[in-house]
Amino acid sequence: MKSSSVKELLLTAPALKEVQVDGWVKTFRSNRFIALNDGSTLNNIQCVVDFEQFNENLLKQIATGAALRITGTLVESQGRGQNVEIRVKEIFVHGGADPEVYPIQPKKHSLEFLREKAHLRVRTNTFSAVMRVRSALAFAIHKYFNENGFYYFHAPIITGSDAEGAGEMFRVTTLDDKNPPLDENGQVDFKEDFFGKETNLTVSGQLEAEAYAMGLGKVYTFGPTFRAENSNTSRHLAEFWMIEPEMAFYDLDANMDLAEDFIKSVIRYILENCKEDLQFLEKRLLDEEKVKPQAERSEMALIEKLGFVADNGFKRVTYTEAINILRNSKPNKKKKFQYPIDEWGADLQSEHERYLVEKHFKCPVILFDYPADIKAFYMRLNEDGKTVRAMDILFPGIGEIVGGSQREERLDVLREKIAALDIDEKELWWYLDLRKFGTAVHSGFGLGFERLVLFATGMGNIRDVIPFPRTPQNAEF
Repeated sequence: MKSSSVKELLLTAPALKEVQVDGWVKTFRSNRFIALNDGSTLNNIQCVVDFEQFNENLLKQIATGAALRITGTLVESQGRGQNVEIRVKEIFVHGGADPEVYPIQPKKHSLEFLREKAHLRVRTNTFSAVMRVRSALAFAIHKYFNENGFYYFHAPIITGSDAEGAGEMFRVTTLDDKNPPLDENGQVDFKEDFFGKETNLTVSGQLEAEAYAMGLGKVYTFGPTFRAENSNTSRHLAEFWMIEPEMAFYDLDANMDLAEDFIKSVIRYILENCKEDLQFLEKRLLDEEKVKPQAERSEMALIEKLGFVADNGFKRVTYTEAINILRNSKPNKKKKFQYPIDEWGADLQSEHERYLVEKHFKCPVILFDYPADIKAFYMRLNEDGKTVRAMDILFPGIGEIVGGSQREERLDVLREKIAALDIDEKELWWYLDLRKFGTAVHSGFGLGFERLVLFATGMGNIRDVIPFPRTPQNAEF
């Protein structure tokens, strides 16, 4: 007999038919009631055992965490909370779980404790809900781009370029770490390395995606990226997933239009397809916020907040307008900001971004036309010579969730910017070639997937929305 999922069975009418299901025991009460879950849904199916029909040694193996195959009759439930239950005829124990040592017992566990048990935490309601929403978001992303004429592009994970120019990269090498070859200047000779040059794990697939956009028109990447930033905040990971679309013939306005439509689309998808999990996560968030001071509580419940983002336009504001708002704000005048805003050109911090979104405009905000000095070399210089065609999308509770720009398509301007930053032109020869042969206006953006999942689930720490978080001093699993 083919096994059914718990989700399928809970949606089936009690037709007195024989069914089979595999899953893990959540609870086993009174040697009679097994709550079984297979990860397909938040809800368990109740399996009713007539213990006189079964060997006592078998029943002793049925503990929280054990994996079972249950065969029985699907009947109308006699209890509350479910329409159907299984009257058990056969039990097969795939694998037991000693209740003395199994750490995920049916009680409340702290998120910090569960991070230490990352290999098992998906068996809790919170993490199974988060990971189902994460999966749905990933599907919605591919669905959106596929339906809008984009081609899925696999950017290289090993790269010789630092797209962000920040230098916080993980080196990839096969050289002897204790006795590396040295050149005539006493420096490590990377010509002797596997790739014949210094290489790293990528921080972005953008530069390579630009090359393919200039041939395929519209492409997107969705893959792992890496940043060796020694940060232990609730918003940073050393390994994370990025969505990076690049579009030929798109200016900044078209780029902003696409980014807004894209985000709204994927949020609508989970609102329609993850109702059960979002309701659970919303209740969890409300319970968590009850212990917070009133001023720190969210003004909207999770599902209401998602609907608000999906159904309302994003406010578009220039960087210059934003600086004036921040400079004249009460927190700035009363020196409540950790990083005070004194003059134009300041690099905005999360506290500033969240003030604009949560206090001033009270909606998602797109900031654009940033100072050139605080943005990357590849962003198109405006006619004023001071600002670039950059844009960031700011969300409540998160701050920046999307960063993008119209790319600099003019060869002479790009060369000047590269020279000003002391970047070796030889390292970017192929990138400059794109400006020599059929150059055109083009744009793109990057969306940190985990930040989107963080917003969509209401979780407070980015380590809790990725299966196995990689952070400083932490690569246990």
